[in-house]
Amino acid sequence: MALIDMMQAVLENSGLLALWESLAPWLALDERQLIFMVATPIFVAVTVWEYLKIRHNPKLMDTREAIRNFALGAGYQVTELLFAGLIAFPVYALCYHYRLFDIELNALTAALTFLGVDFCFYWMHRASHRMRWFWAAHVVHHSSERMNFSTAMRQNATNIFNGMWIFYLPMALLGFNPVWIGVAYAFSLVYQFFIHTTLIGRLPGWIEQVFNTPSHHRAHHGRNPQYIDRNYGGTLIIWDRLFGTFVPESDENPPEYGITRQVYSTNLIVLWTHEYVDMFRDMSRPGRLISRLKHLWKPPEWQRPVTKEPARHREPAHPEPDHR
Repeated sequence: MALIDMMQAVLENSGLLALWESLAPWLALDERQLIFMVATPIFVAVTVWEYLKIRHNPKLMDTREAIRNFALGAGYQVTELLFAGLIAFPVYALCYHYRLFDIELNALTAALTFLGVDFCFYWMHRASHRMRWFWAAHVVHHSSERMNFSTAMRQNATNIFNGMWIFYLPMALLGFNPVWIGVAYAFSLVYQFFIHTTLIGRLPGWIEQVFNTPSHHRAHHGRNPQYIDRNYGGTLIIWDRLFGTFVPESDENPPEYGITRQVYSTNLIVLWTHEYVDMFRDMSRPGRLISRLKHLWKPPEWQRPVTKEPARHREPAHPEPDHR
């Protein structure tokens, strides 16, 4: 018996292969993780290059924060890897089972998949800023007061649980294979890593017109009033131009990074959960159930009006003189 056959026999007798065959369908959606694994050495190399360029400027780089950003990103990757197949993939499989069309993969449908994913990303990203439940997960990405490649890794480990993946379900219903959707999404995130920097200025005009660029994304991360809730695009900026959410980066008023209610914490758990805590605290205030639930889908800045009991009307014993 050849050595390779002996090794195969060991695997078969261990039951590991049977376990893998049962798990593989649950992990199929995370073919995208393979893309991230291949891209990670490139991310690290580019981040090191940027670090060497800006490490002496504390406004642009803080080493401890950069390490923390990668730790936040690692937590996000772990929960995505462990739970995406268990939570999201069954829903995608159900939608794909009842698909409207049978779409074969070719050059045209691959391009349509990319375009569709980018369109869905725009609306997912827009909802992540304008609906508090989604903002509670997305806020960690914006809470850094610096803009560099490590900021791209600053993600929330709760993303898979709060359901932002539902925005891509219409594509599965149309007939796009969920694995293709996941791969297109992964390539979009790889592209978006490279627009988190201050070292690249404006690119040639036609690129700035069509694609999301470092300049456009710096504006997106600005907490200045003119930049808030703008430039939601992923790979393409055309959706913002089409739906009226585009704003150019201004040299006269450069972006100030961070969030309007800045959270100064080095605790990963606090950074992941602080907005959930604030949201549920707001929901716990007295009021009708429907009013409390509105905190889930209203914008992050929305607050319920304080209700006061109507004052009882009574005539004063000694009327005050009229000073008009």
